[in-house]
Amino acid sequence: MNFKPVYAITADLLATVEQIAALRERILAAAVQVPWIPALQKDTRIRNAHSSTAIEGNPLTLEQVRAIEEGREIPPTARRPRREIANYFAGLRFVEKNAKRTAIGHPEVLKLHRILAGEVMDQGKAGEYRTIRVKVGEYIAPRVEEVRPMMSDLLEWWNKGAPKISPVLSSAIVHYQFERIHPFADGNGRTGRMLSLWELYRRGFDNHHIFSIDEFYWEDRPRYYAALEKVQEQKGALTTWLEYSAEGLRMTLEQVWSRIQILTARGTKAKLVLRPKQEQLLHLLREHGALTPRQIWDGIGISKQGALDLLRPLIKAGVVRRIGTRKSGRYVLR
Repeated sequence: MNFKPVYAITADLLATVEQIAALRERILAAAVQVPWIPALQKDTRIRNAHSSTAIEGNPLTLEQVRAIEEGREIPPTARRPRREIANYFAGLRFVEKNAKRTAIGHPEVLKLHRILAGEVMDQGKAGEYRTIRVKVGEYIAPRVEEVRPMMSDLLEWWNKGAPKISPVLSSAIVHYQFERIHPFADGNGRTGRMLSLWELYRRGFDNHHIFSIDEFYWEDRPRYYAALEKVQEQKGALTTWLEYSAEGLRMTLEQVWSRIQILTARGTKAKLVLRPKQEQLLHLLREHGALTPRQIWDGIGISKQGALDLLRPLIKAGVVRRIGTRKSGRYVLR
């Protein structure tokens, strides 16, 4: 096995992994209430499709992606953005279908890329390793003749070495090393993130398929790219990348927990899908305990009316409540 990832388990990384474990246990305990699982699975697929393709420049909004998945009409758009979304949903179905596969080889990686990149390649051919040298920003990917041997090494480690460490780490390592190899002429980002997700599925970390870490990458793309590039600056050491990815997974699980609270709120008949600003609001309430209306709109950077629009459905769903008088009232989590 020629590929051996180099990293250190820092105190910060260990603490984040422990927080992830606690959040995951809380989510698994709530998962006995199975009625909300299909709604959350659907929402996660939509968020994954939007985030991963948006990172690569797809212009469709989250609501447009949701409309496509639900078979609703959206304003006329170019063919390619729609095709990228359709491909991504097909790729997710392929990975979900093969979630329990014990070994992944070249044929599975090539098939996944063929699904994701079919008819949306700027160069090269979907489902075939590249035959040209590629450059990503300042990074020059390995030579063409190195691609297959390096992919073989990665796949060998993935199948034999990855099961020996936490999936929090192994999924991030698969993601980084795939991007380092950049085995295809186009579509490497989407494929690498999908392989990372596949590792979480294979290892039983996300049996219900309700985590969408790509949202974390999408919301701060410059930091995502900087975290990938920093590994090169540190001569291949993966520690800072693992810390960054673990932070993303922790925040992803916090978002999932918020969505579960919405879906399981007592007395809620309609399923409420949290908007990013609402998730930001819930995070602030978890962090500070209680907030005045002004603290909310200042903390999120929105108007007073905007804050009320965010709060109203959360209060109706029984997730947030107001305490105190009309003048001195504060909002807290239930």
